[in-house]
Amino acid sequence: MISKFIIFNFLKGDMKTNAFLFFLLCISIVVPFLNIYVSAESIFHLKDYHIALFGKYLTYGLLALSLDLIWGYCGILSLGHGAFFALGGYCVGMHLMRQIGPRGVYGDPILPDFMVFLNWNELPIVWYGFDSFSYTLLMIIITPGLLAFIFGWFAFKSRVTGVYFSIITQALTYALMLAFFQNDFGFGGSNGLTDFKDILGFSLQNSSTRISLFILSVLALALGYLVSLKLINSHSGLVLKGIRDQEDRLRFLGYRVENYKLAAFVVSAILAGIAGALYVPQVGIINPGEFAPLKSIEVVVWVALGGRGTLIGPILGGVVVNLAKSFFTVNFPEIWLYFLGSLFVLVTLFLPNGLMGVLRKIFIFIKKRRKV
Repeated sequence: MISKFIIFNFLKGDMKTNAFLFFLLCISIVVPFLNIYVSAESIFHLKDYHIALFGKYLTYGLLALSLDLIWGYCGILSLGHGAFFALGGYCVGMHLMRQIGPRGVYGDPILPDFMVFLNWNELPIVWYGFDSFSYTLLMIIITPGLLAFIFGWFAFKSRVTGVYFSIITQALTYALMLAFFQNDFGFGGSNGLTDFKDILGFSLQNSSTRISLFILSVLALALGYLVSLKLINSHSGLVLKGIRDQEDRLRFLGYRVENYKLAAFVVSAILAGIAGALYVPQVGIINPGEFAPLKSIEVVVWVALGGRGTLIGPILGGVVVNLAKSFFTVNFPEIWLYFLGSLFVLVTLFLPNGLMGVLRKIFIFIKKRRKV
């Protein structure tokens, strides 16, 4: 059903959308091919580690897309979007911990190892149901969506906007980070959740499982992009853009601005939660560090670098920045931060519209050359 939806939108979409979907289709074929069929001695061979790494980059792209939906098209700058990403990750992490069962270090069929180590006698109520995969899928959507709804309801009804909204979103993720760091909170404390074995009976160390998770990440990114595109091209999307540009005028025209902002915020949070859910099984760990305010600020940088208000640009920004981070940390471990800092400064000074602005100029140039 998801594939039919993507193909349908490919057939009716504009050139930019078609090019993006075609690119995702290509990497979903090429990356597994280079892992399975290319000899390990070849320089083109991709190891299992690289499959998980590329999958992680795609989840970052989906996270950046979720922020662009509200910041680029509604003018809502959230500095706490990492909270929704981490909550989605914790939901999957709890399911994977429940699946370990008696294979853990302490052999307890119900309690995770960290609970046995801390002398817990019974499973906390919040962990109930996470032994079921279908329940976990439901919570991946409900948990970040519900938090966004409650938080957004009070914030938007109180007409908290601008920098004040950004500050309280940062306070939200910081408060969650402090809570999850506590051992008695029931989520593994500072160590978080790790040592996952399998998902749906398939070992997370197998190549086939990693490839499947990678392809799921591609599908989730494509679906998230199409849903976001459908939203911003609808009447509601026009209202969101109006809120971004002239919120007071929209209120004067009779629109319930807070309801539109709340709906966009909830959809954005759900997309971020799905990104976190796909991130965890590919990385193999989730800890309170994902709630750190700096993580959320990084996402803002990805969106700005890629091109705010373009959907594809933030995805590109998230992938490019993390690719650069991986390259620089391996090849220049002592000065890699200077490289990244220089990249951000150069983009800010010379590329005000981000990477998508550069691609747009290249496309216009090629188009003019063809006419000549």
